[in-house]
Amino acid sequence: MTTTEATPLPPAGRGAPSAAVREAEIAAGIRAGDARCLALAYQRWGGLVQGLATRGLGDPLEAEDVTQQVFLAAWRGGAHYRPERGPIAAWLVGIARHKIADALASRTRRTALTAAAAGLPQGPDPAAQPETCLDRALLRAELARLPAPHRRVLWLAYFGELTQAEIAARTGLPLGTVKSHARRALHRLRASLEHAERE
Repeated sequence: MTTTEATPLPPAGRGAPSAAVREAEIAAGIRAGDARCLALAYQRWGGLVQGLATRGLGDPLEAEDVTQQVFLAAWRGGAHYRPERGPIAAWLVGIARHKIADALASRTRRTALTAAAAGLPQGPDPAAQPETCLDRALLRAELARLPAPHRRVLWLAYFGELTQAEIAARTGLPLGTVKSHARRALHRLRASLEHAERE
C-alpha cells in the first residue's frame, strides 16, 4: 500500500460512481492504496454498509461511526482483499459485521461496568446506605489493584467510551491484547465482587 493519505469521505450513498468504473478497477485501486478508489467504493457501497449498521445497532449516529470505521479498515487492509474470494461488497459486509459486533460488545461492557460502579440503587441520602458505600469502595479498591494496562483499557472503554479497535489505535496495543486485558479485568472484578458478597 502506498503512503497516499485517505481523504475525508462524503455521506454514504451519495454521488454513486459511474458504471464505467468497474468493480475490478475499484478493487485494484484499493489494493494499491489509491484514495480515489476508496472514495468510489464508499460512494457505491457506503449506503449498503450504513444500512446494515443501522439495522444491527438501532442507532443511526452510531451506524455512521461504524460505517466510517469499516471504510477506514478497508483502506488500511486493502492489500489483503482477494477478488477471487468474493466481490468487494461481500468483503465490506464482512468487515461491517465485525465492526457492528465490536460496537455491540463495547455497548454491553459499558452498561455492565456502569451498573457495577453504581452499586445498589441509591436513595436520597447515599450515606444512609452503608452497603452502597461499601460496594463502591470495594469496586474502587479492586480497580486500583488491576495491573495498569488492564485498568487503562477499562477506563478507555467505559469512561472514554471507546471501542476496542479505538483503544488499540490509541494505545498501540494489538486488538487481541486489548480484548484480553478487558476480559481478564472484568473477570477479576466480577470474582472479587462475588467473593465480597459471600463474606
